[in-house]
Amino acid sequence: MPGIRITSLVLTACVLALPVHAEIVEMRAELSARNEVPPNPSTATGQGQVRLDTATGALSWTINYSGLSAPLSAAHFHGPATTEGNAPVLVPIATAGAPSPLTGSATINQAQAADLLAGRWYINLHTPNNPGGEIRGQVVRR
Repeated sequence: MPGIRITSLVLTACVLALPVHAEIVEMRAELSARNEVPPNPSTATGQGQVRLDTATGALSWTINYSGLSAPLSAAHFHGPATTEGNAPVLVPIATAGAPSPLTGSATINQAQAADLLAGRWYINLHTPNNPGGEIRGQVVRR
């Protein structure tokens, strides 16, 4: 019996020592002027690919865009908000003049991750012609 207890303790210790595996969540956003609040007449479009490591809060993105009415003045993640509202900037994506594709990474906290995973973040690309945002897309799971 002592051998069984020792074996059981060793197995338990091994299981507890295994690393926790993070979930990598893939998300996307379809950016258009009709998604802006309020909408504008721009014909620009964009697509965002977003990844979140739920264990570390590591956020990464690639955003392609085309057809803006003027050079990009800024790009951000905003939230929390539904598709019907506006929200403050949470994470900067790019600054003035950045060409497509926009790539980058940041670390977010657990509350931000919860809002992102619940679909309450959006990507907004701003131009001088549309300082409130020319194209926007809600970030949703694939």
